[in-house]
Amino acid sequence: PASSQVLTALGKTWHPEHFTCACCGQELGGQPFFERGGRAYCEEDYHQAFSPRCAYCASPIREVSPPGLPRHPPPPPAASPCLFLQKVLTALDQTWHPEHFFCAHCGKVFGDDGFHERSGKPYCRQDFLAMFAPKCQGCERPVMDNYLSALQGVWHPECFVCAECLSGFAIGSFFELEGRPYCELHFHQRQGSICHGCSRPVTGRCITAAGRKYHPEHFICAYCLGQLQKGTFRERGDKMYCQACHDKLFL
Repeated sequence: PASSQVLTALGKTWHPEHFTCACCGQELGGQPFFERGGRAYCEEDYHQAFSPRCAYCASPIREVSPPGLPRHPPPPPAASPCLFLQKVLTALDQTWHPEHFFCAHCGKVFGDDGFHERSGKPYCRQDFLAMFAPKCQGCERPVMDNYLSALQGVWHPECFVCAECLSGFAIGSFFELEGRPYCELHFHQRQGSICHGCSRPVTGRCITAAGRKYHPEHFICAYCLGQLQKGTFRERGDKMYCQACHDKLFL
């Protein structure tokens, strides 16, 4: 039989000293409680046993309000952790306190940009790109969407230009030297294969004289413009002359 002092909870009546936490045994008559499977638990034991845990700090996320409070007496205002109920955030197949779901590198809480995942860790967009995105061979900044693949690397389209004159490759062809792209003119300048007569690249037959290269048709006397033959020319300054014009002009 129940004494004059009774407590009603979980659809039953109890002696106050018998309405206790199923885990720690403390009396629940003057504080909030939780019910699970028909059994009552104090808040601490309920959260430790049943609440989801934060993937960062491993502590319980106290997201659920207690389903019932004892009727006599009401709890004091600051007696219960339930006054500080927490929200739960679900991401990466885990649960988190919202304040603990932040970038694994810089520690900032994620804003409207959301997050990017790498090896099970969340990163803000800035750090994810800086740490894991491929880098442009031209400017070394992260490559995100539109890009070109060339010379065993990736490039922003605006960065894939001649390393000398910074002009783009309009027809899509380029020349490679030491891992950098060049237009035809500057590639041949670097290679020393520019015709001294017309200042254009020498790509076919070539005449080399006085340490300079010429298209055969541009290897001519600077005075009479006649075709020169290797071994029968004279040099004056940086110009070539046939024997006759050289003797006429300088002797």
